[in-house]
Amino acid sequence: MTAVEVCAVALAAGEGSRLRPLTERVPKALCPVGNVPLLDRVLARLAGIGLTGTSRVAVNASYLAEQVVAHVGDRAHRSVEPDGPLGTAGGLAKLRDWINGRGVLVGNADAYLADPDRPPGPDIATLLQGWDGETVRLLGQPAVNPTAPGTFDGHAFTGFSLLPWRLVRDLPLEFGDLVRTVWRPAEAAGELTVVRYPGTFYDTGTPADYLTANLHATGGDTLVHPTALVTGRCRSAVVGAGARVHGAVTRAVVWPGATVAAEEHVQNAIRAGTDLTVVVSEPAAAGS
Repeated sequence: MTAVEVCAVALAAGEGSRLRPLTERVPKALCPVGNVPLLDRVLARLAGIGLTGTSRVAVNASYLAEQVVAHVGDRAHRSVEPDGPLGTAGGLAKLRDWINGRGVLVGNADAYLADPDRPPGPDIATLLQGWDGETVRLLGQPAVNPTAPGTFDGHAFTGFSLLPWRLVRDLPLEFGDLVRTVWRPAEAAGELTVVRYPGTFYDTGTPADYLTANLHATGGDTLVHPTALVTGRCRSAVVGAGARVHGAVTRAVVWPGATVAAEEHVQNAIRAGTDLTVVVSEPAAAGS
């Protein structure tokens, strides 16, 4: 695939402010989609191309870091940013000694990617094919507006990038983002390539996108964790571990341990605990 040694970093330090109040309880990287925490989806995708363990994969954490650290355990190297998130660039700078000369496959822990024709792994493997270890590669999809800010060669970023050591080693240990410090300069120098991602992608950054990703994960059906108790009616929904659903749930997500009482109808919403319901007025069509 490539002769260049590569490690991987899953970025999980952000506050997920757009997903509040859900992220006041759980860091965005651990929010479940299809009853699988987003971070676990990224780690599974990396494992699909042979990147596993503390020497090959790192996860950074800052906001609600103790939850991320406990969840990761010994599956990856853990890098804690105790004074607040350092951003996508600063987070890599803090991992400089661990990266130690290798190329870096960087994945956003809040990225939901799904391609039924490609099990976890091969889609991001295309980033590595024939890579010379010198250029920057981004996974992307054709943008609705190809000239909009935030696009690259007419594509919207879909959660994964591949960076050479020569650009990572000099990143300053301070807050910064990869767009300004690495991607745009590489683009200006003709050293950035967009690799097309053929599947479905949501960044899960807002309640609407988060709900839509969950609805996509159901495949149009309903996903109920084996430990959940459902005595009510569920349609196009995700019901998490230990949840109790006695009422009706339609196009909704019921978080692990949450409860829907018999008289309730949770619709186009996310239910957490017994007291928090985040309603989405018009979730996008799943798979769009």
